[in-house]
Amino acid sequence: MANDWLELRQHADTGIETIRAHFEGHAYDPHWHDSYLVGITLAGTQQFHCRRERHRSTPGDAFLLEPGEIHDGDAPVAGGFTYLTFYLDEHWLSDTLRGLYESVPSSYSLHFSHTIAREPQLIGAIAQTFYALHREEMRIVQQSAMDTLLSQLTHHCQWHKRLPSQVQSAAIAHRARDYLHAHIGDNIGLSDLARETGTDRFTLTRCFKREFHLSPHAWLIQLRLATARAQLAQGAQPASVAAALGFADQSHLGRWFQRAYRLSPAHYRRLCTNLPDDTEK
Repeated sequence: MANDWLELRQHADTGIETIRAHFEGHAYDPHWHDSYLVGITLAGTQQFHCRRERHRSTPGDAFLLEPGEIHDGDAPVAGGFTYLTFYLDEHWLSDTLRGLYESVPSSYSLHFSHTIAREPQLIGAIAQTFYALHREEMRIVQQSAMDTLLSQLTHHCQWHKRLPSQVQSAAIAHRARDYLHAHIGDNIGLSDLARETGTDRFTLTRCFKREFHLSPHAWLIQLRLATARAQLAQGAQPASVAAALGFADQSHLGRWFQRAYRLSPAHYRRLCTNLPDDTEK
């Protein structure tokens, strides 16, 4: 759309990406991130599907998504929507909040209580953190804002303990996930994953979908996109990234990347690094 725009910056000290954007009509195809995502809708109505529900976020609403949660995005009304968001590393946030809760066993995992939150103090903390990072305020301002945000997030988090049957199913899924990580650029079959996890293809797929809400193939595509995003942010060329991650060619990577993030790989690389890329047309 002609009126769509996106600002993206990568914070030098932490690597946190801050994004402010506006979209009209369709915004994003279903995709996931490997980080916790927090943000605020600034104007208009933002609609997205997540956790098997359709959500509508309007001005002043905060949205909270966990790593691996599939979500899309569109503007259901004229004028589109404007939002700001940033990503928090999964292990850093979980370990930090575990410390704030004092004594949470390692068998418990961190989850957001709600996808949409309308708590003014949380919304203020998200906005303060975003602008401190996005505008590169003094480090003491940035760190104070992050501490305030972490304190507010504790009111919107829950710790879940897995049941024994869930632990067994999750173990199969996680072994398969680790194998996909280790062979991210290879031509992997379900038979390879089944052999690696000591089960059959149907049990493997059932366990994987229960844990990650995607088939192994769909999850591998998302893993390759998330990895491409990280490598591009470090300055890797789109063509080399495509070859290393098992995409047919740079155009194949570009089509998937554009659908998920509304940016070409080369444009995203340039926003993160300020390095030119002669291959972008």
